[in-house]
Formats: sequence, C-alpha cells, structure tokens
Amino acid sequence: MPTPPDALLCDMDGTLVDTEASWLETVDGLLHEHGEAHGPEAVRGFAGLPLGSAAQLLAVRIRRPVDVVAERLHHGFTARVSSGVRLKPGAAELLDRAAALGVPVALVTASERAVTDQVLRTLGAARFALSVANGETARGKPHPDPYLAACRLLGAAPGRCLAVEDTPVGVRAALAAGCRVLAVPTVPGIVAGGRTTVVGSLREIALWDFSFD
Repeated sequence: MPTPPDALLCDMDGTLVDTEASWLETVDGLLHEHGEAHGPEAVRGFAGLPLGSAAQLLAVRIRRPVDVVAERLHHGFTARVSSGVRLKPGAAELLDRAAALGVPVALVTASERAVTDQVLRTLGAARFALSVANGETARGKPHPDPYLAACRLLGAAPGRCLAVEDTPVGVRAALAAGCRVLAVPTVPGIVAGGRTTVVGSLREIALWDFSFD
C-alpha cells in the first residue's frame, strides 16, 4: 500500500461545500447593483479570494470605499450561507477515508471565522483536527501563510501534506507552501502537472492514489 499523506488540508468554499457559487453571486450582485459589467466572466477573478482582497478589487470597479464594500460582501455572503449549504459530491467520503486511514484533516479557508463556524456545523467540526480562517494569519490566500500555519499546528511537513482546492488562488497558496495539490476546479485556470492533480469530482480519486513514500 502507498504511504498516505501526513495530513489532508482542505479548502472549504467550492471544495467541500457549494458556497463558492454563493460567494460569486454576492460579488455579482454588487456589480449589477452599481451598473457594472457582471456575470460569470466578470466575477471569475474573485473566486477563492479572501474578503479583504476581494473588497479592494471590487471597490475599484464600483467606486465605493473599501470598508463599505467589505461590509456588504460579508453580510451578503453570510446571509447566503445561513440559508443552508450542501456538501460537494465526494466530500463526506473523502473525510471518512482520511479518518479511516488515521490522516488528520485541517480546514484551510479564505472565509471569515463566522462563516467558517457556520459551515463547520454542516460539515461536522469533529471531522477536523483544526481550522484556519481568513484573518488568522498575517496574509491570506494566495499567499502560503494559511497552509503553513495548518502544517505547523499539525506538526506536519508541507511536502508530506495533500491540499484539496478548487480555485487558482487556492492552488497558488498550497503550492507556495510546498504542499501537493488535488484540485477539483469550480472556475478555469488550474493547470495539472508537477505537484498538482486535477479531477472533475472528489469521487474520482482516493487518498491511497497518492504515495508519500
């Protein structure tokens, strides 16, 4: 049997739950409200971004103060998450396989702590050894800080960890930290190769397909 990773580091929005679409809908709504170009192409670059980075980018487009935009994004996204979230296909099975193999799981997300805790109630907080939310490291994704923090807290070497992501922003963060990546894209832009494996669904691959010998 191949040696499994020392830890599984999972993104949340769009990877384990369907909230990436809710996040992009929130951005799209603000663009539309202010008469700016909107739709899938217009919001693609916001996928996987932390709140602060997204607010700065959006504030330029709609010509509003960053703090006002950040508050609107936060409240809009939180309201959508509060209405309920669904697990992505294969997410529960992936977490169950990790538990069966004795592989600890960390949640590494660009969402704020309030949103993270809401989603954890759906995912089951007991499934995770720890979680790292946006604002809990000096820099958020696409910087490696959140993944490095998770590795440090787990006592695991990044090169022996498997990160699971759905956006180019998240993949950049995980690769910069030194992790191997399993990507299930929700937006275009992730390139397979090297340390990145791309699949269409979490159901398409098993942890034991990765060897960390």
